[in-house]
Amino acid sequence: MPYEPPPPVVSPRTLDEAYALLADGGPPWRPIAGGTDLLVAITGELDEPPARVLDLWALDALRGIEVAGDRLTMGALTTYTAIRRSPEVASHAAALAEAAATIGAAQIQNRGTIGGNIASASPAGDTLPVLLALDAEIIVGSARGERSVAASAFWPAYRLTSLADDELVLRVRLPIVDGRQARFRKVGTRRAQAISKVVMTLAWTEPEPGAPWRDVRVALGSVAATPIRATATEAVLEGGRPDRSTTARASEALAAEISPIDDVRSTADYRRAAATRVLARLLRDAGGW
Repeated sequence: MPYEPPPPVVSPRTLDEAYALLADGGPPWRPIAGGTDLLVAITGELDEPPARVLDLWALDALRGIEVAGDRLTMGALTTYTAIRRSPEVASHAAALAEAAATIGAAQIQNRGTIGGNIASASPAGDTLPVLLALDAEIIVGSARGERSVAASAFWPAYRLTSLADDELVLRVRLPIVDGRQARFRKVGTRRAQAISKVVMTLAWTEPEPGAPWRDVRVALGSVAATPIRATATEAVLEGGRPDRSTTARASEALAAEISPIDDVRSTADYRRAAATRVLARLLRDAGGW
């Protein structure tokens, strides 16, 4: 095969400079943060290789985790390691820290970012079901200004996002809700450094111990073309408690609701069976039986 030179890389020093480059009218840019998917992108194994690469790593304005009022906010360049170590995340979104701990090895966690996981739009992205289940808002921006997109509307189709060509992911905001709890679980080929076969987040609001569950969310990855909410399964759990009877009915509902595919990593039948067992385990753990 003829030698193909790597794409040119530009590293803006400010957000305004990044916006100007994205709007310059030339070949499309591929924004990267930690760059953990870059080599795969350059080979063209997933899609056409990028024409130009926009390296955002120097934009410290897109880093950091803070709690302000009833929101937990994370900059797009916040790494998985920073998420794992954050006391704010541990207090208000522990399931997100659990998800970050399942991604790659330490080297990947030190470089990979929450914004990169969001913008890559892989249906197997480990943090994406957590963001769906916790009703995250994704703040995006360009030279035209900023706007907020609900996580539920951010991934309209396979590996597509609602970003315009000149927009970047800037921040993620999670509402802090009294009594909100969430559980996370991932199934992969190995215990570590594995792409998920099934990844799930179960979230609910329990105003006081033993109260009926409200605002139930069951979010999954790797079982559809995009991360999804299992709304029929949520309806079974809404207003109930995670006892054996409810767990059996919710598992049946989930098996009927999802339509996984066969691919090189797993079969549809395995994914369906694994998803129902993961849900049952999360409900059993939550119910204490």
